[in-house]
Amino acid sequence: MSSEKTLKFEFEKQNKNSIRYKEIPSDGMPAVMGSIYVQKWFAGNAKNIEITINKSD
Repeated sequence: MSSEKTLKFEFEKQNKNSIRYKEIPSDGMPAVMGSIYVQKWFAGNAKNIEITINKSD
């Protein structure tokens, strides 16, 4: 299994200071992170975001 994975998220809900994005799981795979919150100052008007995570031992 690879130690690096890029996850895709789509807009779900906007709060006062943050935006909630929900993960779009890969075909047949469960979600790795589920929903995440990103601060508005960074997310801006982005409807889709990608996050790359690395596992380190």
